[in-house]
Amino acid sequence: MDNNDNNKISVVINTYNAQLYLQQVLDTVKDFDEVLVCDMESTDSTVEIALRNGCKVVTFPKANHRCAEPARTFAIQSASNPWVLTVDADELVTPQLREYLYDRIKDQDCPAGLYIPRKNYFMGRFIRAGYPDYILRFFKREGTVWPPYVHTMPIVQGRTEKIPAGREELALIHLDEEGVESRVRKLNDYSSDAAQKRKGKNYGVLTLFTKPAFHFFKYYIFKGGFRDGKPALIRALLNAFYQVMVVAKVIELNQKSKNNKQI
Repeated sequence: MDNNDNNKISVVINTYNAQLYLQQVLDTVKDFDEVLVCDMESTDSTVEIALRNGCKVVTFPKANHRCAEPARTFAIQSASNPWVLTVDADELVTPQLREYLYDRIKDQDCPAGLYIPRKNYFMGRFIRAGYPDYILRFFKREGTVWPPYVHTMPIVQGRTEKIPAGREELALIHLDEEGVESRVRKLNDYSSDAAQKRKGKNYGVLTLFTKPAFHFFKYYIFKGGFRDGKPALIRALLNAFYQVMVVAKVIELNQKSKNNKQI
């Protein structure tokens, strides 16, 4: 592999029924060396859109997976280039970020992974309380694995750094959720996964109040969500509701386990 090959980047996008924003996303990554779409057996026009845009498409069985994480490592390993930028099917890459990444990999001191800030939008508004929302999305392909659990980060072989949060033009743009209804559906799935990981924790009744309250005040007061209007207030309340669901589901799982032992 020559030096030019060492400076090539593959964009990896995991998808399942992602037609809503996919064309917008692909328009922002078309100038990278490769765009790979790892699809989990979509039933909408996701694959058609990807093929129409010249993407390399691979398939990972949907089975009963509720998130993309089980397919992440497979998608990364399917990429052709030594550097990988993973992008969700509702995230946009700015031209400035693309230029920054290509400049960094030419540097002899480039880290093995970069945490990228992300701008989150909700109900049509940029929620500054959620910024910079760092995510590890750019890394060397070789040796990188992604744990198959929701809301995990890849495990990178080597040093990592954060892109400065003050460089907002380098942030990924996380497009608006489809709405409150869609957000609630996702929180239900996410909380079920989180509860399985926390099964066995001894949550009492008080935790049903304290954890949601802490997360509400952290987001809405401490991080300044009150400055972002009604959308941020709704988002803070949904964050608190998510904590209620997690704690309640852990209590339920523990109770079922206890009842089964008594039978």
